[in-house]
Amino acid sequence: MSARPLLICEALGFSPQLLLDDIINVANQAVHDGVNGMEDFLQNWTDKRAEKLGGDWDGTQEVEQGLVAFQTLLEYHTDIAFDFFEAWSLRNIFAVSPDLPVVLPHQAGLDLTATPEREQELLDKVDDLRRKIDAQRKLKRILTSAVRSSAQQRRQAERRCEQLSVLQHPSLPVLSTLPSKLEAMYNACSSLDPLDPTTIATLTQVELTEPGKRPWESTKSGYLKWATERLVERTQKQNGENSEIANLAGHVEQVGQAERLRKAIEVTENVRQSLGGEG
Repeated sequence: MSARPLLICEALGFSPQLLLDDIINVANQAVHDGVNGMEDFLQNWTDKRAEKLGGDWDGTQEVEQGLVAFQTLLEYHTDIAFDFFEAWSLRNIFAVSPDLPVVLPHQAGLDLTATPEREQELLDKVDDLRRKIDAQRKLKRILTSAVRSSAQQRRQAERRCEQLSVLQHPSLPVLSTLPSKLEAMYNACSSLDPLDPTTIATLTQVELTEPGKRPWESTKSGYLKWATERLVERTQKQNGENSEIANLAGHVEQVGQAERLRKAIEVTENVRQSLGGEG
């Protein structure tokens, strides 16, 4: 029985009780307007009668009492009449007989004879779908936040990349070839004969003739002059000026050392030229 009023509301698209309430409100508004109109009429009538009879006559109290009685009478009869109208409408107009089957257009073809177990199963499925929808919404919020965070990190990375772009200098490819050149120079120097202590002492006592260069590094003639002076000076100090045999032996020894030094300088010069050509 409780489903019948719901079917009526679903079929009409509105509640019958709300419609009846609106009709009753319109009737009550009509009663109120009638009382206001009667009050204006009686007020004009009393003003004219007071002018006609003089200032001693006053009918305000009688008019107010009459208006109250008139309003009470109208509202009483209106309430009784529309109470009957509301009850009759709900029992006759907005009512469906229990033995009359009702099928709404959008319910045609539906199986409404489902068992309680089947209905509970469907409700469980609905709850499961709702939980999945909530999970998808939460996942969407998380992904949206992750997208914003990744976009911010990307902007930071781009700014850092712009700051590091100064490291991409044109000289970097040239500098990258230096390890191979240094290795070649190391191999060339490693192939030279080791220097004896006398030659090492000679090299460490060289006086610079030009800013930034040693005497044997300036020119070939400078190197020969420097080597000759050093050999002569060392021979004189070690054996004396009158020992010709010792001088000759010293010269031979120094010439051998100078030959090794010349060979080392030639190898170094070749390495330097090769490095300059690759650069």
